[in-house]
Formats: sequence, structure tokens, C-alpha cells
Amino acid sequence: MEKLFNLLDECYQEIVEIRRYLHQHPEISFEEVHTPEYIAAYHENLGHEVRRYVGGRGVVATLRGGKPGPTVAIRADFDALPIQEENEVLYKSKNDGKMHACGHDGHTATALGLAKALNKIKLDLEGTVVFIHQHAEELPPGGAIEMIEDGCLDGVDVIFGYHLSSMSPLGEIGYRSGPITAAADRFDIKIQGYGGHGSQPHNTIDSIAVGGQLIVNLQQIVSRRIDPLSTAVVSICSFDAKNPYNIIPDSVTLTGTVRTYDEKVRSSIEKEIERIVKGTCLAAGADYSYQYTKGYPATVNYPEETQLVAGLAKSVPGVDSVKEYQPAMGGEDFSYYLQHAKGTFFMTGAKITNGEAYPHHHPKFNFDEKALLIAAKVLGSATLTYMKNEVQTTVNQEGIR
Repeated sequence: MEKLFNLLDECYQEIVEIRRYLHQHPEISFEEVHTPEYIAAYHENLGHEVRRYVGGRGVVATLRGGKPGPTVAIRADFDALPIQEENEVLYKSKNDGKMHACGHDGHTATALGLAKALNKIKLDLEGTVVFIHQHAEELPPGGAIEMIEDGCLDGVDVIFGYHLSSMSPLGEIGYRSGPITAAADRFDIKIQGYGGHGSQPHNTIDSIAVGGQLIVNLQQIVSRRIDPLSTAVVSICSFDAKNPYNIIPDSVTLTGTVRTYDEKVRSSIEKEIERIVKGTCLAAGADYSYQYTKGYPATVNYPEETQLVAGLAKSVPGVDSVKEYQPAMGGEDFSYYLQHAKGTFFMTGAKITNGEAYPHHHPKFNFDEKALLIAAKVLGSATLTYMKNEVQTTVNQEGIR
């Protein structure tokens, strides 16, 4: 392991350079062209087998070790967000209205640095490493499901992934067995009333009043319809009713999000929303339309692989603490991989210390780049240890000495 760590130390400056280059040239979900080509070319220069256009815009690179063993996948996403960057840094985005505001540039740089380091010890590797570079994590339906359908997990025994955390201390690794991120769904509601003059509300079916009542009623789903021991969020995030100050509009639209961990709770909330919309509109004499769109499912980590990463992280240089995190209500399409292969998804603290820290998706988002080296060492340690453990298990089961 020490040899890999030393090789990663040697690659650190290049990892930073890759991250900054990608940060300067962001491409948003489903519009990635230059980024996947850059990734593919990097792997080809290392001599890895490369598949382009996997699931549309993804890249899969394969590093075959010198000895037989299991196949370990490392996943890194590479899409940016439609955000105008407000940071004043030398590597500021050159693409107007586009920014790596979630750390995917860092995830990609980590994977490429790890690929280079592992390539230098490939003859000693007891298995195969598959690097899954995924497009479009930020925008449902996401790139993961497309890449899986196109065979990116074929032959994979285990998959590891991570996410930078800009608000967690540098040197902290966060893990969790079971759900670590939530299912992230969207709903759209249109209330169709009957507009009219604001001075004569009795001659209207006031869509704004119905919408306001609906917001209040929807809050009772979590508080009164869901078991208190189950976790759920129902949030109205948009209420559109633009009109002159003295005119009651014909219609209003509401959009929101539902976050859950349990599929039964998820389905129940979908039905409860429509039941409440229907009842609220019926009472007021209004009509409605309702659409519920399921986003990414919950990311549910496997216990054994999670404990493997948590245990190994304690011995990784640069790691100061290893903590069991509470589940987050954000969404992450790494969830799809874990529906097809065992593995785990962990968090890496990356809070900057030389300025104010900002959360993900903020126009001033940034992170301490030393977190990339820590993440690469945790991923590399998990990869090598899994290979050795699986090979040893196979040897013992077959009675080979």
C-alpha cells in the first residue's frame, strides 16, 4: 500500500492541474463533448482499453492487472452546472454560465490520478480495475442508468465512489451502511380556476387561494400520513401566479420535491399528494393536473464494503477522522450502480481553510484540493485490499496452496 501512496504523492500536482483544467472548461449535463474526449485520451495514453460514448457520453477505461482476480470499478462523474461562477481564481470557468460547482472536476481528477498510479504497478495487481467516467449526474434521468444499460458494469464484482464535501473538514471521511442519500423526486401541479377582477373575487374561482390552501394541506402528509419513524420531505419550491396587481389569475402552477429512503413511503407520498390536490380543488370547484416524476432512487450502501472503506481510511495519510454520517436528503445516481453491484459511496471532507467555505451548487463553491489526494488514497486502498481479500477467499475455498 505504501508504494501506491508514494506514487499518488508523485501524481498530486498533476491531479491538481487536471482538476483546474476541467474547472476552466465545464460542460453541463448531456452536453459533454470535450470532457469525455479528454478523459478517453488520458486513459489511452496510459495504454488502457477505452470505450467511448458509453450510454451516450460516458467513458469506460479498463486496466488489467498482471495477475487474475476480481474486477473493481471506480466511478467518477464529470458534468458541470448551469451556474455563473463568482470565484476570482486563476482557474475560473471560461465557459459563460457554466461552472463546476459540485466538485465533479475533482472527482474526475482523482480517478485519473489513481489510474496513472495503479498503471505503474499493474503487473502486481491481482485483478482488473474499471474506471467508469459518467456524464450527466446532475440532471435526471442522469447518465448512470444509460451507462449500466450499455454494459459498464459487465463483469464488475464491486464498485466504489465518493463525493467531495465542501462543508466538512479536510481530512474527514464520512461513511454509512444502508441509505446515505435519498430518492429525489419532482412533482408538478397546475390548478385551473376562473379568473377575474380582484375587486370581485366572488365571481371567480381564485386559483391563488386554492394554491395557498393546497400548500398548507400538503404539509400534513409528512406530519400526519407518514410513520414518524420514517424519513420524508415534501417541499413546495415554486409557486407561479404572475398577473397584474388587480387581476385574479385563471391558473397557478406549483412545483416541488419529495425526498425519501423507503420505496413504500415514496409510493405512498405520490398517491397522497394527488389525493390532497383532488380534494382541495374539489372543495373550491377548481380543476387540476398533476405529474409526479421519479428521480434517482436512494443510494443504499452495502455493509461489508462500507466497513472495508471505513476501516482502511483510518490508516490513510491525511485522514484525521472517520465518521459515520447521517443520511443526506440530497439525490445521487450512484444509487443505480448499487442496484446492480455491491459497493459503497463515501464522503471526503474538503472545506477550504484560507477563506469562506460555500456549499455545493453555490456560485462561489470551491474546495481544498488536498482532499483529492486523500480520496485517491482511500479509493486505491479499497481497490487493492478488495483484490487481495477476494483472491485469498477464492484460494481458501478451492483448497489451493
